[in-house]
Amino acid sequence: MNKKIGSKVWFIPDGFYPPISNGAYPSHEAICVLNPGDRDANIEITLFFEDRDKMGGFRQVCKAERTNHIRMDKLKNEKGEGVPQGVAYAMMVESDQNIIVQYSRMDTTQAEMALMTTIAYPLD
Repeated sequence: MNKKIGSKVWFIPDGFYPPISNGAYPSHEAICVLNPGDRDANIEITLFFEDRDKMGGFRQVCKAERTNHIRMDKLKNEKGEGVPQGVAYAMMVESDQNIIVQYSRMDTTQAEMALMTTIAYPLD
């Protein structure tokens, strides 16, 4: 596999975990990771806020040549803290292997559900 595919650091500037849901589908976000390499990727996620200190210690693994859809509503850090609801934040995704990162948000706060997705910003 070409070692230049992907990046080790990615940024997602627009995170928001809606505090309410409507219907059978919960509002949530996901960091979708693709690891095309031949080694497992150890991932750390840091959250940044407008008016509070950053939160770190969110760790995940994406196996070699696999994907991992990291649901932010299910993610806990090393202190057992989850992603705060109803608060805007940004994310930095760091990996010890080159990965590709996509971000998705399912907003079900209204009857007309909305899905948004975008590729994260890679740091070269």
